[in-house]
Amino acid sequence: MTDIIRRHPIALGAALLALLMLLLSSVSVVTETRQGVVTRVGKPVRLIGRQYAGLNFTIPFVESVVWIDKRVRDLDMDTQQVLSTDQRRLEVDAFARYRVVNPLQMYLAARSVEGVEQQLAPILGSQLRNELGRRPFAALLSPERTGLMDNIQAGLNRVANQYGVEIVDVRIKKADLPDGTPLDTAFEQMRTARQQEARSILAEGQKRAQIIRAEADAEAARIYAASFGKDPQFYDFYRAMQSYQSTFLPNGEDKGADTTIILSPQNEYLREFTGRGR
Repeated sequence: MTDIIRRHPIALGAALLALLMLLLSSVSVVTETRQGVVTRVGKPVRLIGRQYAGLNFTIPFVESVVWIDKRVRDLDMDTQQVLSTDQRRLEVDAFARYRVVNPLQMYLAARSVEGVEQQLAPILGSQLRNELGRRPFAALLSPERTGLMDNIQAGLNRVANQYGVEIVDVRIKKADLPDGTPLDTAFEQMRTARQQEARSILAEGQKRAQIIRAEADAEAARIYAASFGKDPQFYDFYRAMQSYQSTFLPNGEDKGADTTIILSPQNEYLREFTGRGR
């Protein structure tokens, strides 16, 4: 044996190196963030990394591992053109977030995570167009948008379950009208609608104010009538004070305008200034 080593040291070193590489290729590290499907000649034989991390051993040249991320992944969708119920052509950019919950089913259906994403991306676009196509453009700007996203997520989840995937969330990043005339026209229509709504609210407020004012005047008249029945002199005094206020202070406020009235001191209109007993 010693003679063989002395005669063929290079060949022996190469053999040891090949053996070491063979051993290393049969060992893989399973981390906390990934799981795997061990395949033997393309056929899945077992799962690794579902419950714990550590070392995994495979048969060299016979078994291989298809690694699958445990974490939540993003699925971006190409910008879609959607026609809303009010005939607005929208450019929608959305994305979904998903995770693999059944790696064996995912492998059998799509072979890899990339294959799953290729299958789900057009389905997400289809669900988005179908759902938004049943809504007006204003629905994307209102609280109704949350329910709309839930519907898209539920529809996408029904398909994703076939791939061993769970859809965690669906969100619209951007939903805009195309630049140019459509966008300008939409803004003008929205501005007109808001102005009409403002005028309607203002008219309703004025109507309510008139009703409240009329009710207050009626109540005041009732109180005046009751006070006149109890104390006619106080009622005359109060009405005279109101008349003075209207005459000498326009609109009941001192706006700096000069008011000149020439009357005799014995004029009946000024009796409250001179005193009733005089």
